[in-house]
Parts: sequence; structure tokens; C-alpha cells
Amino acid sequence: MTTPGTDGTGADDTTTGTDDPTRRDNWFHRLHTGTGAFDFVGKRRRWYLALGMLFLVCVCSLGLKGFNLGIDFVGGTKLEVPTTSSQGPITTDAAQKAFADALGHPAETAQQVGTGSAQTIQIRSSSLQPQQVEHVKQTMFDELHPIGAGGQQGPQIISDSGVSGTWGGEITRQAAIALGVFLVLVTAFLAFYFERWMAVSALVALISDVVATAGIYSLVGVEVTPSTVIGLLTILGFSLYDTVVVFDKVKENTRGLLSSTRRTYSEAANLAVNQTLMRSINTSVVALLPVLGLLVVGAGLLGVGVLRDLALVQLVGITAGVVSSIFLATPLLVDLKMRESRFRSHERKVLQRRRRGEAADDGSGAPAGEESADGGGTASSGTQGAMSGAATGSEFPEPPRRASGNGAGSAPQPSGKSTRPSGKKRR
Repeated sequence: MTTPGTDGTGADDTTTGTDDPTRRDNWFHRLHTGTGAFDFVGKRRRWYLALGMLFLVCVCSLGLKGFNLGIDFVGGTKLEVPTTSSQGPITTDAAQKAFADALGHPAETAQQVGTGSAQTIQIRSSSLQPQQVEHVKQTMFDELHPIGAGGQQGPQIISDSGVSGTWGGEITRQAAIALGVFLVLVTAFLAFYFERWMAVSALVALISDVVATAGIYSLVGVEVTPSTVIGLLTILGFSLYDTVVVFDKVKENTRGLLSSTRRTYSEAANLAVNQTLMRSINTSVVALLPVLGLLVVGAGLLGVGVLRDLALVQLVGITAGVVSSIFLATPLLVDLKMRESRFRSHERKVLQRRRRGEAADDGSGAPAGEESADGGGTASSGTQGAMSGAATGSEFPEPPRRASGNGAGSAPQPSGKSTRPSGKKRR
């Protein structure tokens, strides 16, 4: 009998003469081959605990701290000041001081964006009246003496723009509608293509990705803009794709499972996660490369705030999607499937068959044959040979007798009698 390996799939973990035990024990080798050496499903309680704590922290942060909403959501005035002046580079602290000198209170935020001659300081504040904007621009020019990219001077090189909070609210409302429609369609597709428990598990993993991404934004305090909302919608497709890949392999591994006692449902699902693990890692790495390019080139070098907001939410969301598809979706699917009595009964039969096989190995050393799902089974050829030998009183089983033409057994013919054909036609 093949003893169950550490992956719980019934595969023999013993090495043959041609295998290298050092290589088989190598972590990267097990990861690359996907033989089921990593017990994701069996250790699902610890994943539930870790992800549950993260989920609780994110929910508490969303409820208590909230988001750092950008100017597009709350409304306000934005000023952009060049960082080059006749007296040297202009710092954010100097720009904040000039703004406070003009209005008597500091601005909401002040940060440097862009590189080289295109570098500017963005100052955001609450909504200002046109007279206040002109006064702030004149005061900042008198104190900072900024110079434009083309060498221009004057208050007009300090640009200003006013944003109403209603536009950001409309973007949020449309995004919420799109998210609701997306979740409904995804649930219907998964329930039709797979089954209801797979649809439920994928939906829970999808919601956890959204909550985790939003919670991390709330904890870190990164500014939320319309680009952030759009980027949040784009990560849902990636998270769903990775989960569907794993579930498709689970469906393949569990086809006809109840008619065999080779492995349980949890072992087949764990094997599916291992078989798709390398693909999930490769897919996520390939997806993260252009996202990192957006962060480094678009946000870091060019200073485009829209690209930074879009790439940052995708970076967090893709990472959360890979984690949920491996450590949450499939383990949760196993727990939901094991609520059904037929899978619990099948698991008991698999374990009983293994215990009987181990007992047979300890008693006679002969491997036990595989049983069917109804509990019956046939003995292996080795076991049949041993039983036949014991019945004849010899060490080896008696060879079978040759059957005659009419199907009945015949005794050996005397050596002196001719065995030539008699010419009669046999029936």
C-alpha cells in the first residue's frame, strides 16, 4: 500500500534509487513541481486567525479613522508653485509659511511633485474666494520669488484651480453601482460554471480584498482620489481570475471523488492549490511589473499624481488578491463542502481504508488493494497468492489446471496413452 505523504494525497513520499532526497526536500523544488507538499488547507485555522485579525483592524480603522479624502471629494482650492526661485530652491515649509502669512492659517496639504524644471509644490486648502486666491498668490510671490519654467516672473506663474466636492461624490456613487453590478454578475457566473459553494467562497474572498485594500489606505493615511476608486475596481478582475484558476483545478481534482477512496476532498483541494501555486506567483509578478513601472516612472520621475494613485491601489489590491485566493478562498470552500454529509461520510471511508491498509502492512507485509467508495474491495494479487499457498500446504500457490474443451476441469492423462486426436469433432 502507498502510505499517505505529507501532502495528504496518498502519494508515496519515499524516494527511489534514482531520486535525490536532498532535491526532493528542497523548498523550491516542491514549489516548482506542485506535488502538494505545502499544507494550505490543513492549516486553515491559522490562516483564518491571521486574516481575521487583519480584517478586524481594517474595519476598525475604516469606522474610527476613515479616509484621507482628496480635494475632489471634499472640494477646495489647489495652488501650484514652481520650486525654482531667484533665491534658490523653494521648500514645502517655506510655501506653507507664505500661505499661512496670507490667510492666517496653514494649508491642508503641501507636497512636491514632478522632477527637474517641471517640479512644483502643490498646496491644497479649503475653498477660497477669488479675492483670497489673488491675495495668496501675491503674498507667495513676494516672499518666495518663484520663477517659471520659461524664466517668467510674477504672481501669474502660480496656478490655481477650484474643485467642487459634488464631482467626487458622483464618481463614488457610480463606482458603488458598478461594484454592486459586478458582484451580482460574478456570483451568478460562478454558481453556473462551478457550484454554489465555490461562488460563495469567491465572493467572500473578493469582499475581503476590497476591505483589506480600503483598510490599508485608511491606516496609512494615503489620500483617496477618483483615480484610487477607479484602480480599486480594476483589481477585482485580477483577484477573481486568480481564484477561478484555483477553483478550476479543484473541480478537476474532485471529479469522481466520491466513487474512490484514494483521497479526501480537503486533500484534493490542497493538491489543487499546490499545483496552481507557481502559476499564481508568476501571474502576480508579471502583473506587478507594470504597476511598479507606473509608480517609479509615472509618479516618482514624472510626478503625475493620477498615475501614483492608480498604481498604488493596484499594488495593494493585487497582493491582497493573491493572498486571499491561496489562504482564504480554497480553505473556506473545503469547510463549506464538509458541511454536506456525503463528503463527511466519504472522508471517514478514506481514513478507514488507510487504517486497514496500515494494519495489513504491519501484520503480513502485503499491500492492501484499493476499495471502492461503498466500503467493499478486492484483495491484491500478492494477498491472493499467499492465501492460495496456505490452502495447498505448499510455499507457493498451485498452478491452475488447464481447462478442457467443454469447460470442465480434467485430470492429467496417463503417460502411456496416446494423445493423438481421435477424429471426432469436438463440441
